[in-house]
Amino acid sequence: MNSIPGIPSSFFTSQPQGVATTVQLLFILTILSLAPAILIMMTSFTRIIVVLSFVRTSLSTQQAPPNQVLIGLALFLTFFIMGPVYGQVNTNAIQPYLKGNISQQQAIKKAEAPVKEFMAKQTRQKDLDLFMSYGKYKMPSKIDDIPLTALIPAFTISELKTAFQMGFMIFIPFLVIDMVVASILMAMGMMMLPPVMISLPFKILLFIMVDGWYLIVASLLKSY
Repeated sequence: MNSIPGIPSSFFTSQPQGVATTVQLLFILTILSLAPAILIMMTSFTRIIVVLSFVRTSLSTQQAPPNQVLIGLALFLTFFIMGPVYGQVNTNAIQPYLKGNISQQQAIKKAEAPVKEFMAKQTRQKDLDLFMSYGKYKMPSKIDDIPLTALIPAFTISELKTAFQMGFMIFIPFLVIDMVVASILMAMGMMMLPPVMISLPFKILLFIMVDGWYLIVASLLKSY
């Protein structure tokens, strides 16, 4: 066997436990490097952050709330929504693997099941069929048989469509306010005054009166 630079070849024959530990460490580092992509593409984060961005845009408040607040709120809402899913992953996969009751391959298989179930419930059949047919996969008879390479992008575009639908509904009342204010300014001959400047306080007042943040977060939670 060719030795790895800096590691003598005798290491692989005389210390098999060290090899296993090294492989586990590499596996953990790989998972950590993929954690941002997993968070964005395999959880509720995408829908939440897109809807919150639509809220800020419809209010025309520029950088209020700032990006850090929106991302922080989206992260904690994601942890809250995904809590039961990751609880199943911890119970069925992580803890048995750490105790040595199952192998690494079995742990990965058991960890995939609750995540696949969550994503499949939020994925439109049309989106899943697109990637299944393009990848020439056989149509699965159960969720566990759906390949992640097809399920993840299908779940993502389904989340984006749902988020844009919610964003459209958020925009409507604020668009009405903008149109009313613009019409009044036109009737008064104040065409040089930006309508957004006048409508902004009214939009903020409407958002406060209907308890907008509560309604937005409640709608996001109920959508799952």
